[in-house]
Amino acid sequence: MAGGVVATGGGGTHHEGKITLFVIVTCIVAAMGGLLFDYDLGIIGGMTSMDQFLLKFFPNVYIQMKDQSGVHHHSQYYKFDNPLLTLFTSSLYLAALVASFFASSITRIMGRKISMFIGGIFFLVGSLLDAFAINVAMLIIGRLLLGFGVGFCNQSVPLYLSEMAPPKIRGALNIGFQLMITIEILIANLINYKLAKIKNGWRFSLGIGAVPAIILCLGAIFLDDTPNSMIERGKQEKARKMLQRIRGIDDVDEEFQKLVNASEEAKKVDNAWKNIIEAKYRPQLVFCSLIPFFQQFTGINVIMFYAPVLFQTLGFGSNASLMSAVITGGVNVVATIISIFSVDKFGRRILFLEGGIQMLLCQIAVGAMIAKEFGVSGVGSFNKGEVNLLLFFICAYVASFAWSWGPLGWLVPSEICSLEIRSAGQAINVSVNMLFTFIIGQVFLMMLCHLKFGLFFFFGGFVVIMTIFIAFFLPETKNVPIEEMNSVWRSHWFWARFIPQDMVNSHAHLQDL
Repeated sequence: MAGGVVATGGGGTHHEGKITLFVIVTCIVAAMGGLLFDYDLGIIGGMTSMDQFLLKFFPNVYIQMKDQSGVHHHSQYYKFDNPLLTLFTSSLYLAALVASFFASSITRIMGRKISMFIGGIFFLVGSLLDAFAINVAMLIIGRLLLGFGVGFCNQSVPLYLSEMAPPKIRGALNIGFQLMITIEILIANLINYKLAKIKNGWRFSLGIGAVPAIILCLGAIFLDDTPNSMIERGKQEKARKMLQRIRGIDDVDEEFQKLVNASEEAKKVDNAWKNIIEAKYRPQLVFCSLIPFFQQFTGINVIMFYAPVLFQTLGFGSNASLMSAVITGGVNVVATIISIFSVDKFGRRILFLEGGIQMLLCQIAVGAMIAKEFGVSGVGSFNKGEVNLLLFFICAYVASFAWSWGPLGWLVPSEICSLEIRSAGQAINVSVNMLFTFIIGQVFLMMLCHLKFGLFFFFGGFVVIMTIFIAFFLPETKNVPIEEMNSVWRSHWFWARFIPQDMVNSHAHLQDL
């Protein structure tokens, strides 16, 4: 039973060992993969408002932006409605979607480390191509390569972190990936702001993406692979030494044997893809598909889009987008740090449920305030007090996302799959995430035009659904060794019917020895 495991895991049989500096350094370097992903999101947001960049590649958008005379009041919603510009931004997500399927096999056959290295190389080349771009084609090819890099890193980094970390701090180390992302968005925004004024500043903005890519490539050369991955590829002695090193103790027999057993089980599987659709893996398939889907439908994009517009009404003028980036970015970083300290202590469910309720209340408040002031016509204005209240709700919303669906959307899918389906589960997670990031990116501005304040209620509806879903169907996974996750499903009121008893036994029959 899961309960017993947690007790022994906590120190009864010492199969967890110490939390070693080696593990923490390894995980920090690997989490650089997180920098790549959203450094890009941060940079592209700012790029699309850099005059020089738009003039060179998307002159039509530039003309639309500058030509405000006689334009319909909602021009701020319509100004980026340019298919080529949308293709430029979104091509990355489609490339990541495609790459995650190839990355899945490479991660399994050649190891997590190689997959991280390949991701770093793609990102490095893509950044340089974009930085030196002379036409739109070169720009889009660079974006596609960046997308391949993101696909490989999002496939391998969360798995690497979940497998390296001791169960009692697995959540915290895995959220390190998300923390890197939030810090990087903040840095990207500051860099954009500084470079927007410099001639050809956009080239530096795009080129700086090469820095985390180089760190990740070097890291991947010097890091060791995870014990799980070594065993999976038949390097048992090396894996035992690695396990001793990351646990900081010599006696790792019990945990090592569990990893070997998990690997033996995995070898019986011909095809992880065929396997994950079997009934006994139903909970993993459901969560690896629905969690990334819900993560995109929390409405975080709407809030992030609205923030700069709000700051303009506050009268920050040209500094509006910087202020917005720094305030929301700062809240993001602080809230992610809070989740690092609470995820292994209070558990995943509490964060999901609290975050969901807080997001919903904030969405209703923001939607209602905008509806009252601007109505359907979109004309109106806020006074100082209302703006401050609105700002409070937006920050509270960003915080609740950053300690719930933001990091847990990556953590939970990476820790619930047993070894035989782990790479397939992670590929589904990444590709669903990228697909819906792409879809929302494509239709978001159009929805904003038509639904206006209703967009907050639209996403609020999804938040209600996802919070109820988590409350009923997600068991608590904190402190449970990944190899013993099946016993958690087996003891759940709903999922038990899918999990045959022998699955729990085969994964855990060593515990009684």
